[in-house]
Amino acid sequence: MSHESPLIHSLRTAVAAAPDDVPLRVHLAGLLLDAGRAEEAVAEAAVALQRAPGDGDARALMMRAMGSPASPPAPVTPVPAVAPVPAVTPVTQAAPASPPAPAPSVPPPFDWKSAEQEVGDAVPPRFVAPADAAPGPAREDPLSADGGGDAGSVSAWDVDAPGALRLADVGGMREVKERLEAAFLAPLRNPELRRLFGKSLRGGLLLYGPPGCGKTFIARAVAGELGANFLSVSVNDVLDMWTGNSERNMHEIFETARRQAPCVVFLDELDALGAKRSRTHHSGMRNTVNQLLTELDGVESAANEGVFVLAATNVPWDVDLALRRPGRLDRTLLVLPPDAPAREAILRYHLRDRPIESVDLGKLVKITEEFSGADLAHLCESASETALLDSARTGTVRMINMADLLAAAKAVRPSTEPWFATARNVAMFANEGGAYDDLLAHLKRKRKL
Repeated sequence: MSHESPLIHSLRTAVAAAPDDVPLRVHLAGLLLDAGRAEEAVAEAAVALQRAPGDGDARALMMRAMGSPASPPAPVTPVPAVAPVPAVTPVTQAAPASPPAPAPSVPPPFDWKSAEQEVGDAVPPRFVAPADAAPGPAREDPLSADGGGDAGSVSAWDVDAPGALRLADVGGMREVKERLEAAFLAPLRNPELRRLFGKSLRGGLLLYGPPGCGKTFIARAVAGELGANFLSVSVNDVLDMWTGNSERNMHEIFETARRQAPCVVFLDELDALGAKRSRTHHSGMRNTVNQLLTELDGVESAANEGVFVLAATNVPWDVDLALRRPGRLDRTLLVLPPDAPAREAILRYHLRDRPIESVDLGKLVKITEEFSGADLAHLCESASETALLDSARTGTVRMINMADLLAAAKAVRPSTEPWFATARNVAMFANEGGAYDDLLAHLKRKRKL
């Protein structure tokens, strides 16, 4: 890379500054191919085809790059019909090979569709397919709903169709369900009352609490109750190393949700996507937060009815304050460790397919207070492992019994304890505006203050 020609180096700089300039990228790929760097040419041509699937020059260059070797001089190279090669090869040597060469011309021997069918079950496609050959229905829906020129980029976001999961499938958590009912579900179920009281079918809700307590599960249940599509967004879906791409990704995510309305946009780990700008030294991250603020403001407009924004974080105190002002994620909901009915449902779920005997779920529920859902799953896994190893040592298969589960419960420390230690200080000394009143109330009930 350090010895490449000044022209290629200049073109690389120009392409980095204008990544959507397809002719410029195709020109760079052609120079790389002429320099014998076929793999780099293929990579540039693939990006060009992703941005402009129907570009003839990019497709021709891709076929040329896929069919040509790394170095030009080779006895068999008359097949791709490259003009300069016959001038280097002696005519007397090329004459015997010339009659069979024209028969397999370049386009017929390489059938892209049949090649994709052969390797489709083994590995995912390496290159982005044209819009009319999109590989799956989950990526075709956004394209058919758009019809615009940006459809190729929108296909990157998978939108899940309305699922069968409902809030009734969430064990316990009565207070959480009541708050969700008031925030989203009641207005939807009572359209006349909604119009009477001017309640909008849009808005934002921030779920916060210890890790592993089911915030994502609850968000999917809300989408099921609404009969809405579900679009889950993580930091890996948004952040990009190239300047401007992160903001564009954020915009395209919300555009996809608006086309697929009613749709729940679930922003997972909001503290990573919307960290406090005062603590962020990288301008790209600040711009991404600004773009998220813009999109949340857009959800207020009448054209965005039916777009619901749910976000989840373990550390709400690290989220930018502008994200939580009225009109954005203005409502917060504390998702605590599962209560007794929820713990029983979770334990029953994780033990349902395991060989157990004489298990007292009521006793297990009492000794697992403050356990998260993930802790309870780990408890069941540890007890199962103990019975399995014991069976292997003795040569006699035995069931998972209450002693195994009690021993596992004693060995597993609740993962929520460190979170409450930090949250306690925040709730006591940084509760401006009563943002953490519900957390304070819980800590007082549990006598942790």
